[in-house]
Amino acid sequence: MDPLYLHIAAALLVLVGLAGTVLPALPGVVLVFAGLLLSAWADGFQRVGAVTIVVLGALTALAMVADLAASALGAKRLGASPRAMLGAAVGAVAGIFFGLPGLVLGPFVGAVAGELSARRDLLHAGRAGLGTWLGLLLGSVAKLTLAFLMVGVFAAAWLLGGRGP
Repeated sequence: MDPLYLHIAAALLVLVGLAGTVLPALPGVVLVFAGLLLSAWADGFQRVGAVTIVVLGALTALAMVADLAASALGAKRLGASPRAMLGAAVGAVAGIFFGLPGLVLGPFVGAVAGELSARRDLLHAGRAGLGTWLGLLLGSVAKLTLAFLMVGVFAAAWLLGGRGP
């Protein structure tokens, strides 16, 4: 296959991955890593070598851990139940169909609904929803930051022609 087509496919994977860092249904950081790996492979690893790939893999793992930790800590900090977390996930996916307002409000509404189904206390459910929402927001910011860092590390290695990280 022509390397140009592989680089185009890699760029598309990276773009979809960057979108996926904020869209809940896509494994964003993993797609960014896959796109960068495909681009390095298309070039025969001449410009981007094993050390850079290992750094990118470590950043991918860090982004996944940061996302999970931020969500869990935000929910736990304000006393959310597992149902609130499940509700937030369902609300995030459902929110995709309502555009930006749905992406912002979906996890909160889902967490509140999940918490209400577990405890039926509106004040507690609101606090749990807020904590879950803040955790998801911080996790998304961390994922997006690390995804752009991955692209920057890759670009530096590519421009330095294999002499970089």
